[in-house]
Amino acid sequence: MDLPSKYLNEAVEQFASLPSIGKRSALRLVLDLLKRSPEEIDRFSNAIKGIKENIIYCESCGNISDNKICVICSNPGREHRIVCVVEDIRDIMAIEATRSFKGIYHVLGGVISPMDGQGPEDLNIPSLIKKVDEGEVDEIIFALSSTMEGDTTNFYIYKKISPTHTKVTTLSRGVSVGSELHYADELTLGRSILQRLPFESTFNKN
Repeated sequence: MDLPSKYLNEAVEQFASLPSIGKRSALRLVLDLLKRSPEEIDRFSNAIKGIKENIIYCESCGNISDNKICVICSNPGREHRIVCVVEDIRDIMAIEATRSFKGIYHVLGGVISPMDGQGPEDLNIPSLIKKVDEGEVDEIIFALSSTMEGDTTNFYIYKKISPTHTKVTTLSRGVSVGSELHYADELTLGRSILQRLPFESTFNKN
């Protein structure tokens, strides 16, 4: 795509580097920005800089936060001894939208995926196991995507914490097998949380 300005081209390249944004969509966004006032552009650029400079990760669960402890972990109204294990922050947003879960979360930052070169040592697993070992948790809920990688990660963590006899559950299979959690509709996801199953039941039948 030949553009009449190197500045326009650079802006398009940057937008096109974002997920699901092609060159044509990037050009449309950049041309829209060109129509904005200098004040609007300043607010836009400051917002982008702000997320990089000011957002941090919760020291307890790994959720995005403005403070050391996120709003969920610092909420005394949450059930702090029930921990929902998720792959990434989008899953927290999806579950919170259902208003069906009152516990707290633990963000792994991915799943075990040898094909992608990602092993257990690359995930936020040790701090979860530490919480369990120290008796801070009554129930672990596995809410990873229903994929081979998600199931492998579930089983790995389960084997690590099984000596503690902590209650371990998983979402009911209302969430389609092979789908990513954050794409599930709110009603289905909410029901899957409320109707969660003992994790052992998902593999004892096989």
